[in-house]
Amino acid sequence: MEFAKITARGQTTIPKRIREAAGLREGDLVAFDLRGGHLVLRKVEVEPDRYLEGVSGLMEEWTSPEDEEAWRDL
Repeated sequence: MEFAKITARGQTTIPKRIREAAGLREGDLVAFDLRGGHLVLRKVEVEPDRYLEGVSGLMEEWTSPEDEEAWRDL
């Protein structure tokens, strides 16, 4: 069993041994749930968006410095 304190802002640190065992890394998304008086924390597996991956290459033509300047004030 591991312990951690909650700060005044409601934050805590997941102990290293728990993070490693759960495969949690910086930037991972986690979900909180209450089940029968117990707090359950789980890692959320986010599936890549295949459509966005497919069209992202098409959008590269709009990422020039000139385009950034032209669209900056919109």
